[in-house]
Amino acid sequence: MKKFICKKDKIRLDRFLVERLKSLSRSKIQHLIEDGQVKVNKQSVNKKHYWLNDGDRIEILSLDLRKPLQKKKALFLKKDIKIIKKAKDYVVIEKPSGLIVHGTREIKEYSLADYLLKKYPQIKEVGDDSEFRPGIVHRLDKKVSGLMVIALNQDSFKDLKAQFKNRSVVKKYLALVHDQMEDYSGKVDFPIERSKRSGKMVAKPKHLDEKEALTLWEVKEKFAHYTLLDVQIKTGRNHQIRAHMQAIHHPVVGDDLYNIKGYKDKFNLDRIFLHAYYLEFTDLNKEKQKFEIKLPEKLKNFIKKL
Repeated sequence: MKKFICKKDKIRLDRFLVERLKSLSRSKIQHLIEDGQVKVNKQSVNKKHYWLNDGDRIEILSLDLRKPLQKKKALFLKKDIKIIKKAKDYVVIEKPSGLIVHGTREIKEYSLADYLLKKYPQIKEVGDDSEFRPGIVHRLDKKVSGLMVIALNQDSFKDLKAQFKNRSVVKKYLALVHDQMEDYSGKVDFPIERSKRSGKMVAKPKHLDEKEALTLWEVKEKFAHYTLLDVQIKTGRNHQIRAHMQAIHHPVVGDDLYNIKGYKDKFNLDRIFLHAYYLEFTDLNKEKQKFEIKLPEKLKNFIKKL
């Protein structure tokens, strides 16, 4: 365990630790913070942009990300992961922000897949990668909330996977972006690929060999410096909405990764203002299933501040 005392006012936690842990990259330090390995004044902090004050005491529990990190089940109680509908072949849930959908060999933190395995043990052998993604047909980013459908058997998994592939699944999101949109509706169709330099998904000019990505948006409400959008994605590229909104110079509020210099969330929202509120697919009986949920209370309250 390492301990430090902050002797400055108003310095970001990750920046403070970068100055003192010269052997660690900023990225690794941010992972340590997000995985609950850092405490400030004996309280766990999982926000890399947490602001320190003079006299704050910082403790680092572990510097080794290769060790399985303690599962943070206590952060996600049953009431946080809402079951919207339980059917014979699938279950529709509302994922909270801050919970990853599934782990990997490197990421050991508590995930939605861990919760689902315990609640529905029959999904243990369901999917293309049942070791890490049992029953998982699609995903939402860690700091994004909203509707997901989970397959409870292999027939349902194959059917849902095919629907996502042929783009017959309808997915809609509410997104708060910086600045006012000039138009009231539009589309972004820049192809998206992973940058070899930064590792982020970036929007590129169109070329014949690029994989297409299409995002449709409509304005729901305009504020002085923000716009609330109703967003529908026609393709399911990784980080699609976030990368596309950055590409048109309207980054999503709370998104540290796909931000633009000069855009700052003055209210310190500790998540991305992106919520998957609508989901529509066809079940194994060929019946349309439609689900719609409201904004989480934290995002509702954030809107009120505007």
